[in-house]
Amino acid sequence: MSSQQQWSANDDLAVAHARALAMDAVQKVGNGHPGTAMSLAPVAYNLFQRHLVHDPSDPQWLGRDRFVLSCGHSSLTLYIQLFFSGYGVELDDLKSFRTWNSLTPGHPEWGHTAGVEMTTGPLGQGVATAVGMAMASRYEKGLLDPDSAQSIFDHTIWVICSDGDLQEGVSGEASSLAGTQALGNLVVIYDDNRISIEGDTHVAFTEDVSARYRAYGWNVIDVAAQSDGNVDLPALDKAMTAAKAHTTSPTLIRMHSVIAWPAPKAQGTAKSHGSALGDSEIAETKKLLGLNPQENFAMPATLLDHVRQVKNRGAQLHAQWNIEFAQWSSKNAQKAQLLKRLRSRELPAGWESAIPTFEAGKDVATRKASGDVIQAIAGVLPEFWGGSADLAESNNTTIEGSSSFLPASSAMANTSPYGRVIHFGIREHAMGSILNGISLHGLTRAFGGTFAVFSDYMRPAVRLASLMGVPSIFVWTHDSIGLGEDGPTHQPVEHFAALRAIPGLAVIRPADANEVAQAWKSILKRDKPAGILLSRQNLPVVDRATHGSAAGVNFGAYILKDAPNASALIVATGSEVSIALQAQELLAAQGINVRVVSAPCIEWFNEQPQSYRDEVLPPTITNRISVEAGIAQGWRDIVGDKGTSISLEHYGASASAAVLFREFGFTPEAIVEAVIAGGK
Repeated sequence: MSSQQQWSANDDLAVAHARALAMDAVQKVGNGHPGTAMSLAPVAYNLFQRHLVHDPSDPQWLGRDRFVLSCGHSSLTLYIQLFFSGYGVELDDLKSFRTWNSLTPGHPEWGHTAGVEMTTGPLGQGVATAVGMAMASRYEKGLLDPDSAQSIFDHTIWVICSDGDLQEGVSGEASSLAGTQALGNLVVIYDDNRISIEGDTHVAFTEDVSARYRAYGWNVIDVAAQSDGNVDLPALDKAMTAAKAHTTSPTLIRMHSVIAWPAPKAQGTAKSHGSALGDSEIAETKKLLGLNPQENFAMPATLLDHVRQVKNRGAQLHAQWNIEFAQWSSKNAQKAQLLKRLRSRELPAGWESAIPTFEAGKDVATRKASGDVIQAIAGVLPEFWGGSADLAESNNTTIEGSSSFLPASSAMANTSPYGRVIHFGIREHAMGSILNGISLHGLTRAFGGTFAVFSDYMRPAVRLASLMGVPSIFVWTHDSIGLGEDGPTHQPVEHFAALRAIPGLAVIRPADANEVAQAWKSILKRDKPAGILLSRQNLPVVDRATHGSAAGVNFGAYILKDAPNASALIVATGSEVSIALQAQELLAAQGINVRVVSAPCIEWFNEQPQSYRDEVLPPTITNRISVEAGIAQGWRDIVGDKGTSISLEHYGASASAAVLFREFGFTPEAIVEAVIAGGK
C-alpha cells in the first residue's frame, strides 16, 4: 500500500502548521531561512512519518536510517520534524530558534540536538558526508553479516539537499564516487527551487542536473511541482518508495518546488530564502493555509498527539528489529562480541603488541613507517580501513593483502563490496567528508591520505571533523621541502601553522619511525580528529637506549636528549629533529650544553599539566630555538620573546632535499649559530 493512501486531513493540517511554525520562528528572532523550510515541510513530514526508519525514543538505535539535511540553513525543516516526532525538541525550543544555548541553533549541530546526524551548513558537505555513511553501512555489514541478502544492518541514508549543495564541487566529487560504488542505500532528494541568495540560480547554474547524475551512474527520478507550485506529494511519495526499492545504485529524486509556497508575495523570491517574511505576509499566508492569522506558534494538542503517533511506529519497528537482532546474535556469537566491542569504542586487548618497533641506526621515511604500522593495525583491528586520494603508493596507505572496496558489479580485479582499501580518486575534499561520514556512522575507524600541500583542498571537511569532534584520521605525507624535486607547488610551507589553527585538531609530525608507531597508538586511543604529517625522505631511527622513549609522543612534546645544566632548548618537529640532535653534538664539543625537545604534537602538549610543560620547557631557560621547515607562526608561544625560530618564510624550490635544507638554512651549523647568538 502506498503511504499516501494513509494520508489524512490531519496530515494536511500538520504540514500547514509546520509551514506556519517556520515563518513564526524566523519572525520572532528576526533572522533565518523561512522559505525553504516552508516548501520542504510536506517533504520532511512525509519522510519522518512514513519512510524513515527511526525511533525517537532511541536516537542512537543501531538499526535506524540516517537523515542528513545537507541544506543546513533550512534547519527548521529538521527541527520541526524533531518536534513533531518527539525527539526532545519542544515548542519553546522553536520559539528560541537561533538564540543562545537553545536546542535549535541556526544550523543543525551534531551532538547538540538529539536526532541531528551531522553538523551541516557548509553547502555540499551533507551530500558528501552521507556518501561516507552509505559506504560505512556496507562495510559494517561485511564485518557483521556478509552472507545475508537482507540484513538487520541494512538501512537507508536519506538526504535533502538544495541547488547550492549541488553547485559546490565537493558534492560532485562525492556523487561521482557514489556512482562508482553503486551505493544503493543512498537516496538524495534534491529540492530544485531555482532560488538562492542572489536570485534565480540560472545566473550561474544552468546544467541538466538529472543528466549529470545519470552520467555519474545514479538512478534519477524527476518529480515536477503541481500546477499551483506546491510539492506534488503523491508523486514524491511514489518516488521515495521506488528509490528505497532500487538497490543497485544511488538515487537522486529531483523534486521541483517553489520556495516559500504559498506566501502570496514572498513565494519564488530570493528574499524569502534568508529573511523573515514580515507580520503582514505571514498573516496572509496563514489565511491561505486555513490557519488563524492571529495565532503564533500554534500547535493544537490533538494535532500534536496525531503527529507523535510516529513514536509508536518507531517503537514497533525497533521491537521487531530487536527480535531479529537477538536471532542474529544467537547464531553469530563471535560477531556479536565484535559488535559489542565496536559499539563501546573499545580496542581489543593486547592490540598494541602488534605495533612494530623500528631498529635504531637505520634510515626510514616516516611515510614508510606509517605504512608498516597501518599494516600491523589492520591485522588486529578489523574495523580499521582506508585509502588515499589516488596516492596510495606514495602515502603508503594500502592495506596489503586486502581487496579494494568496490561493489559486486565492479569489473576491476581484486575487489569486494566489503574490501578494506578505499580508492577515493583524486578527490581530496570528498575524501575528507567521506571519512567524516564513516566516523559519524559509528562503528569503524577510517583513514585517508594525500600530500600535505593538498590538505588545503580538503580543509573544510577537516574543519568540520574538528567542529564535530569525530575521529577522522588524515594522513598527510611529503610534509616539507624534503620532498625535493617536485618543487614549490608540492612543498608545504604554511600548512603546519594553518592546520594547527583549526581548534580541536591534533596535528602530529613524528621525528622518526618509532614516533610514528607511538603516534598511531595515541591517535586510536584518543578517538578524536587527527592529522599525521609524514616525510617522503628517509630519517634516522633514534637510538632509544640513549634518548628519551618514543612513548613521550603521547604527551605531545618530551625531552628527547638532555644535557646537564642545559643553558638552551632546541625544540623541533619531524625531519628537523635529527638536525637538532646533530647541532646538540656540535654545541657540546664547544662546551655548550643544550636540551633537545621533540614536539610532534603541540595540541597534545598543551593538554598536559603546567608542571609537565615546565619540566620539559623550564621557564628559567629563555634561550630557546624552534626548528621547523615551515612558517614560524605559532612558535612564539613556545620560544617566547627572547627565543628564535629557524623557519621557512617563503616558498621552496625544485632540488634535492639535501640541497634545499642546506640552502634554506636547516643545518646543524645554523642551529648552533642561533643558540650562541641567543646566549649573548
